[in-house]
Amino acid sequence: MLARRRRTAPGPFLPVVYVTVPPAATPKVLAAEFARFLGLPLPRNLNQVNITNAVCDVLSQLGTDLVLVDEIHNLNLATRVGAEASDQLKYLAERLPATFVYAGIDVEHAGLFSGVRGRQIAGRFASIATTAFAYGTRTQREQWAALVSALEHALRLHQHRTGPLLRLAGYLHERTSGMIGSLSHLIRDAAIEANFDGTERITKTALDRVVLDHAAEHPRLGAASAARPRRMPARTAGSGAA
Repeated sequence: MLARRRRTAPGPFLPVVYVTVPPAATPKVLAAEFARFLGLPLPRNLNQVNITNAVCDVLSQLGTDLVLVDEIHNLNLATRVGAEASDQLKYLAERLPATFVYAGIDVEHAGLFSGVRGRQIAGRFASIATTAFAYGTRTQREQWAALVSALEHALRLHQHRTGPLLRLAGYLHERTSGMIGSLSHLIRDAAIEANFDGTERITKTALDRVVLDHAAEHPRLGAASAARPRRMPARTAGSGAA
């Protein structure tokens, strides 16, 4: 919000960009992911440099402040393609006045901090391990309730009023083991069903009918998965360059 208040330039504004790293991504494929998010045309004759320059120009014009790069564990720095894709991300971070946040699973075990390029990444980013939402203390329950409330407010069902999901916060935590993805899946599927059957509201009965992901339906497996480090946020773009 502070960045938005500071912006005085006229025209469109895109504060946040989100892309995922495809498996075995090349530098050109990675640049194309940014272009697709922005809706830029990708003629076949465009090379990596052309696409990268177009992406950087548009993001600079749009005043992008935050770049979220998900599935970063798909980068294999031990291969030439993975190393070059890592260099592409580094180049984008140097070209853009934005904070980059990488997100992935088991990034240390994936070798993301290994070798010369891995040491550069480790020197530029602060690593934060995230786990599922706990539900033991009052503060933890309030944090979970705030998440549930935010998702409930985002619903666009005509007959659903704010409150029913919040009152089911404990049940929702039990069903999802505190995982955001599982919670989103549960509420989304129940909302879709409510739209199809014409009720236009979510009830516990409707939530009971939703079949969740394997980890959520098998809590011991979900707990083991939730303990894995999942995020590696940046401090600032280009900070601590090696």
